[in-house]
Amino acid sequence: MDLLAIKEPFAVSPGSGSCTSVNGHCPSGNQEDSHFTVCDRLSTFPWSSLSTKLVGLLERIVMNERLKIVSDVAFTPSAKAIQSRKGSRSAHARMESNGGWATAITPDLAAFIAAPTSVFLATANAAGRPNIQHRGGPPGFLGVLEDRTIGFADFKGNRQYISSGNLAENPKAHLYLMDYSTRQRVKLCETAQMAEGSGALVECLMPPKYQAVEEQAILFHVDAWDAKCPQHIPQRLDAAEVTVALEARDKRIGELEAEIHRLRTSKV
Repeated sequence: MDLLAIKEPFAVSPGSGSCTSVNGHCPSGNQEDSHFTVCDRLSTFPWSSLSTKLVGLLERIVMNERLKIVSDVAFTPSAKAIQSRKGSRSAHARMESNGGWATAITPDLAAFIAAPTSVFLATANAAGRPNIQHRGGPPGFLGVLEDRTIGFADFKGNRQYISSGNLAENPKAHLYLMDYSTRQRVKLCETAQMAEGSGALVECLMPPKYQAVEEQAILFHVDAWDAKCPQHIPQRLDAAEVTVALEARDKRIGELEAEIHRLRTSKV
């Protein structure tokens, strides 16, 4: 599964004023398509009743909305300025012309989310101090609930509650998923919500028969996601997968040795 090549075709419902593609991009890179109903309303607005200064302000607001692209969640003006200075801005601008990063969870991404046994959760407090925590469990502990919502049951750990404290002050979060065996990585920018006392939700997200004590559920609304290239990712295999491969190898060696013995003894 190549997550770098799962950008799907776009489709727009005429008159809907919004994209209907599963990846949340605007069709054909035309940002105006997703805002034409707003423009229709503006065309009939009584502009003459407003001051020139206010009209200019409203026009700038509308233009900003038109030009807003999903990857701006990470590509801040400062980041773009550095990209320009170091020569990578044009490449990222081409990506942005097609709408930027994806938002909706595609079937391939859902399968990728369901596979890891280990993910990294980044949060920051109100002062902007970042923190990264590890979250783990059996495959499927991170679950897809809707096309833009994922979540997991938060297990009892060292009880520092740093991530919980940060999310109470600042709901912005980031999940980083890595598949070392295929050297693929996905980053998801999200808005998180803690769900304490929601027994049904926690039960839904709790992996069956997993030996852990759940304390709460954490839900993530996906604001944007992006699959990155395999550059500098070391290839590593899970110990359980290596064990299975070695057992299969040893079994095959035994079969070949038995066949060699049979052939040798048949010639005597």
